[in-house]
Amino acid sequence: MEAYKKLVKIFNRQSRLSHVGAMLEWDEAVVMPIGSGEARAEASAELDVVSHELFINSGVGDLLDKAKQEIAEFPDKDESINKWNKSNLEHMKTQWEHAIVIPSDLIEAQSLACAECEQQWRVQRPRNDWKGHLPLLKEVINLTRQEASIYAEMNGSTKYNAMLDVYEPEQTSEKLDREFGHLKNFLPFMIDEIIEKQKAEEIIRFDGIFHLEAQMGMNKAILTHMGFDFKHGRLDETTHPFCGGVPRDVRLTTNFNESNFIEGLYSSIHEVGHGSYEQCLPTEYSGQPVGNTLSLGIHESQSLMYEMQIGRSMEFMEFLSPFLMEYFPNQKGFAPENLYKVQTRVTKDLIRINADEVTYPCHVLLRYEIEKDLINGDIEAEDIPELWDLKMMESLGVNTKGDYKDGCMQDVHWVCGLWGYFPTYTLGAMNAAQLFFAMRKKHPDVLSLIEVGDFSIMRAWLGKHVWSKGSLLTIDELMTEATGETFNSEYFEQHLRERYL
Repeated sequence: MEAYKKLVKIFNRQSRLSHVGAMLEWDEAVVMPIGSGEARAEASAELDVVSHELFINSGVGDLLDKAKQEIAEFPDKDESINKWNKSNLEHMKTQWEHAIVIPSDLIEAQSLACAECEQQWRVQRPRNDWKGHLPLLKEVINLTRQEASIYAEMNGSTKYNAMLDVYEPEQTSEKLDREFGHLKNFLPFMIDEIIEKQKAEEIIRFDGIFHLEAQMGMNKAILTHMGFDFKHGRLDETTHPFCGGVPRDVRLTTNFNESNFIEGLYSSIHEVGHGSYEQCLPTEYSGQPVGNTLSLGIHESQSLMYEMQIGRSMEFMEFLSPFLMEYFPNQKGFAPENLYKVQTRVTKDLIRINADEVTYPCHVLLRYEIEKDLINGDIEAEDIPELWDLKMMESLGVNTKGDYKDGCMQDVHWVCGLWGYFPTYTLGAMNAAQLFFAMRKKHPDVLSLIEVGDFSIMRAWLGKHVWSKGSLLTIDELMTEATGETFNSEYFEQHLRERYL
């Protein structure tokens, strides 16, 4: 197994370099002074190029061929170990094939362009400065199209399908059009029906100032109860919430609003779903491709399981209520029944990350449709604001003309080159509904335990069926083992109807 052992060493090194890069990204988003942007961009680009060149010049191609023969002949009595090694070797091959076709100068150009675009976006977005943002975004799109063209030629696919494959293996826009078409058929009518039904509900709105220090303290206490390991992770504030790092060094971020504690709290709960997945990956394969998370659609299913399936249940409100009363005394509206009404309120609004779970897919669909046409070259960046407004009006009846800040500039994804990512949010919501249905079937008391602050059954089930699997299985295999069937979007519709209608 000499060749395989050499490959393991090479991929461990790549993982450690990725860890360094992740910490640079976290530092940039959380604490880096605004004047340090250019220097940080240059350092990050240099790291990306060095990592890429070390990898493609390390003899991986020859080692892959030798290792395949070794594993085929390896007389291991424990077939499960051999299965993990075989899967690891397949993922190594995929990463290698993607790496060798991308030139170093393109990697450097992308790193620099995305860094500049993101750093300027943090200033331009509050100013509603689409005119200043456009040239930077156009360069990111241009470089992404170059990358997509290379992968498309390699895969024999469209440019956008090639980018989808980076985040959700074997996914295509043709499949997404079918699944999302189902959503577009029933969601508009369901949204209107729910809004009409909820008109008669009386809600106590939260009022006052919710100090940032208290919000941070409460969020950390809640995430600790939910199982996040703060000895190997932390929570900080940033402009756009994200989860980064590696399993033993997970960085969660959120965004606080002193007049609305809900925003920061539920961003934290969303990110702790990501962080829990990362912290509970198989330690024996840490640093190896097979030990990584499976796909973004599965990753998002974990964050949305926490935020939506669990976090908006009546049982979770019973758990949450005492924390709110402790950290924000003398405030109104913290009774569990009122919290539930607030958190299941359906409204047609501008901002994706604050959207309820019923309207949220509408936000994703418009982004998917725009980015698909952008990467395939059917539209240009100048077309984004008009298309954005048109699709927001069609799906939610919300006007965004002239409002770039809360319209097409609200997300960080395109800014930092994450093209093909957005569909995984709604795929994640669908996966979460299916996984949660299977969990409740096995453990009918899972929500009643959460009501009293016991998340152990939920974590144990997810640990067994998702987290501990790493990337051993395909997406279909994982969903079948966990739920008894492959991806089925009907569970998502069923979940929405049960909760809201």
